[in-house]
Amino acid sequence: MDSCPRGFVFVAALVLAGLTGSAQVGNVPPAARGAVMPAISPVTDELLRNPPAGDWLHSRRTYEGWSYSPLDQINRQNVGQLQLAWSWAMYPGNQQASPIVHDGVMFLANPGSTVQALNAVTGDLLWEYRREFPEARRAQTEMRAIRGLSVYEDKVFLNTADAHVVALEARTGRVVWDVEAANSEQRLYFSAPALVARGKVISGLQGCEYFYQTKCAIVAHDARTGKELWRTSTIAHPGTPGGDSWGDVPLLYRAGSDVWITGAYDPTLNLTYWSTAQAKPWSRAARGTDGDALYTNTVLALDPETGKIVWHYQLLPGETHDMDEVFENILIDVGARKSLFKMGKLGILWQLDRQTGRFVSAEDMGYQNIVRVDRTTGKVTYRPGMIPTLGQLMEFCPSTAGFKSWRAMAYHPETKAFYIPMLMTCEKGSFIEVKKVEGGGGLGLGRRQDSYHPESPDNLAQFVAMDSTSGRLLWVAKQRAPINTAALTTAGGLVFAGDWNRYFNAYDVTSGKVLWQNRLTTSPQGFPMTYAVNGRQYIAVPVGIGAASWGTSIPIVLAPDIKRPSGGNAIFVFALPQTR
Repeated sequence: MDSCPRGFVFVAALVLAGLTGSAQVGNVPPAARGAVMPAISPVTDELLRNPPAGDWLHSRRTYEGWSYSPLDQINRQNVGQLQLAWSWAMYPGNQQASPIVHDGVMFLANPGSTVQALNAVTGDLLWEYRREFPEARRAQTEMRAIRGLSVYEDKVFLNTADAHVVALEARTGRVVWDVEAANSEQRLYFSAPALVARGKVISGLQGCEYFYQTKCAIVAHDARTGKELWRTSTIAHPGTPGGDSWGDVPLLYRAGSDVWITGAYDPTLNLTYWSTAQAKPWSRAARGTDGDALYTNTVLALDPETGKIVWHYQLLPGETHDMDEVFENILIDVGARKSLFKMGKLGILWQLDRQTGRFVSAEDMGYQNIVRVDRTTGKVTYRPGMIPTLGQLMEFCPSTAGFKSWRAMAYHPETKAFYIPMLMTCEKGSFIEVKKVEGGGGLGLGRRQDSYHPESPDNLAQFVAMDSTSGRLLWVAKQRAPINTAALTTAGGLVFAGDWNRYFNAYDVTSGKVLWQNRLTTSPQGFPMTYAVNGRQYIAVPVGIGAASWGTSIPIVLAPDIKRPSGGNAIFVFALPQTR
């Protein structure tokens, strides 16, 4: 890697200066900074279905969730010439941002439920909205990751760390409406951006590891008025379909099934697809369940008009190690079949028929030792001795961090491959009882000690290219520092990802060769993206600290020689040199 082209970016003073004059609560109008708001057009349903090549209108660019851009100005031949175009400092806190760009304006979510509109060419601040939280909850809510935003018509939508959905005027940041989606006193909140489909702002709640009658849900609001249109619980209630899958556990103690990754949408089928996290507490023994515990670790296909569950497929029934499958749903047509692909912590690539919900295939990467999957039926069974009892110390792979987590994979339509960041660890750990009282609960995690995976004794990370139809690995890039971002693919034959050691890398999608890298102020983190303004392509990557996951603590323990600063959230934007 040392032989690859590299540009060291020293911007500490610039990063610090970026916040000057932008930290006030409320809106910063364009005149306050001397910046001129570019003319921005309404984002229509047609634009959301078919975004212009230069725009990035969804957290993963399109409804299909590929995180792929058709832009090819930056390509294999010239990527080595990339240089810094501009950078911007962000507020402190857990950083997992995914910028949105429309008509030359970048809308950027910050920790603390702050939204900033920036000129996507110069990085100048256009306006800012910063949410005020009650004093009692400020310390908790201001540090939570806000993964992104959504746009529709003339509005930008923010899902907040205190479970509100806020509509902001795209040109000014003025609040158009603000509705409470759940009671944050019960520790419910949002982190993922909404999916906007047919005028509905659809969002998933999380924070459901505590025992309250209110459960996690997917909720839809009218984009123009904020009126709640429907709410679909992700926990099957007693007396409803699937309710007996929790046995005799009362509703109060049925917890989990959080929705903390944005769904996908098929406009032709008019179905939106959301996945849920594991049941809480993590172990069956602490929950008191023997059954499937629906709708945890489940793909839900919903009618966006009503919220009705059209079909569901549970990937890991009765999961008992924190191996959740909440992550991105990727929609690809394979021949005549409309398919949905996904991968969770176990490193199993699932393929479902997205029209019917039927199982198609499961390709296990072969690193996990917890379950067996029948490749014909998709049925999952636990290996002997792998269902933990309370206090039992057991060894399992992956660790509860998972091989594959929120650091999303991307798809490339030319190679027909997925590009997947992997964390190669195992764990020696135990699970414990939790207090069963209203307001109690939790994860039920006991002792925990992480280790390198035996098949990767020197490297914490693998970045792999996996054929979408066969599951065959096309290439594997191994390194000591964990990959710390989602993947981004482009028509220029490139895939981008950043790592814990502060490098932002561009790989050849075919060979896996590193073609360019740049070492930043702290580790790239969040969701890289690309856009174009006036014919010039830009590559943007957030950097920062925290990740609200085990992936942050593991390299500190297992790779202590790799240092990164403990602060410095920012976004860096790169482009090719301008020709005169």
